[in-house]
Amino acid sequence: MERISVFDIFKIGIGPSSSHTMGPWRAAQRFLREVGRDGAFDHVASVQVDLYGSLAKTGAGHGTDLAVILGLNGDDPVTIPVEQVQPTLEHIRQTKTLNLAGQKIIPFDPEQDVIFLYHEILPYHANGLTFRAFFRNGAGFSQTYYSVGGGFVEKEGEHNLSASVTLPFPVDNGADLARWCREEGKSIDEIVFQNERTWRFPEDIRRGLIDIWAVMQQCVYKGCHTDGVLPGGLDVSRRAKALNIKLLSGQPYENLETWQELIRQGNWSFQLILKWVSCFALAVNEENAAFGRVVTASTNGAAGVIPAVMMYYACFCPEFTGDDGIIKFMLTAGEIGSLFKKGATISAAMGGCQAEIGVSSAMAVGALTACLGGTAAQVMMASEIAMEHHLGMTCDPIGGLVQIPCIERNTMGAIKAITAAQIALESDPTKAKVSLDAVIKTMKETAEDMNHKYKETADGGLAVQVTLGLVEC
Repeated sequence: MERISVFDIFKIGIGPSSSHTMGPWRAAQRFLREVGRDGAFDHVASVQVDLYGSLAKTGAGHGTDLAVILGLNGDDPVTIPVEQVQPTLEHIRQTKTLNLAGQKIIPFDPEQDVIFLYHEILPYHANGLTFRAFFRNGAGFSQTYYSVGGGFVEKEGEHNLSASVTLPFPVDNGADLARWCREEGKSIDEIVFQNERTWRFPEDIRRGLIDIWAVMQQCVYKGCHTDGVLPGGLDVSRRAKALNIKLLSGQPYENLETWQELIRQGNWSFQLILKWVSCFALAVNEENAAFGRVVTASTNGAAGVIPAVMMYYACFCPEFTGDDGIIKFMLTAGEIGSLFKKGATISAAMGGCQAEIGVSSAMAVGALTACLGGTAAQVMMASEIAMEHHLGMTCDPIGGLVQIPCIERNTMGAIKAITAAQIALESDPTKAKVSLDAVIKTMKETAEDMNHKYKETADGGLAVQVTLGLVEC
């Protein structure tokens, strides 16, 4: 089984898709490193990229071409200023040149050198892409990668290399996790923290998680203060800013910190809290759809669920304990996400939207339950409840864009998580009829049975009922 760090589940990057943007971007960077290992980098004359299956069918709407081009150009999704993304691409298109790995200028025409193979699917995974480097002496080098969901990338023939890592508390499924918690007398986050020390020093774990939370908060804040129309041709209007203004009724604030404090101090009804949670989720996924900086959690298409629930915890729950609570939340959520990746999939191209919104909702509710005082058994019960009510959800993005129905689905995933936490906290897990492992297995089998047109291809569902710019009544 894979050995997955919480920092593999939560990754900082650029929207709109972890599997169609983040993964291909990282694959491009990995390809350049492999060319460099052969000592042939200086001899590269040109490069090309083939996109297969789902990467081809919805690649334009998901920015897959953008991702591979910027990756080859030497830009990084964590550090590139968001405002430089489009100008950099426009420069490449205008000059028909690429600054390969940021080191040498080569000819590159995006129209000719990024090839969309709409009707070809590689056998291992629906999200395949092949990079080719052509050398001045006429030789060449090619390598195929798979973007397997959540920004994870696997090279052809080298799958699951992370299994070689030895953890003090190896976890392959929910039963393992429950057993370690029971035998060690520890909570889930305590078990996960000990495993994380295999990769990082304790202070680096804490600092890294708080840094990720900071990016999430900035994303929520930016989304709540940006209006306009999202790119891509659907003419979807952003809604988070207007909702934020309405909820605060014109009360003044200066920055993220004073904004959050204003929300905390409000006398909010149940109905208004629901609106705030929806506002937080909308804000993140509007940023994601606009190629903004988000945290993959566990995917970009579902990036709003966990920040929305974390904001709910931080702003509306008296149990909130500051940084300690955030770290507990993220360690717990990351472990739940890793269970779904190991036992099923977090790729919509393989499992539909149950693999994105469903998994993120299960992660969020498990973490929230833990932070509200739930036992390890209640945490896993809560995650099972959330996924149980996302089973079979299709991925049918209109126009291949991560906008409709994706943005609103994040609000639904967040609200379901909060509801499931309350159910689990008032329940006896020993009387549960469905285990977390059973629902993960069911999700996997449902994904395998699901028709391919409902797996992020834009070939079915809402994607074929609505045309760009036109909604039929």
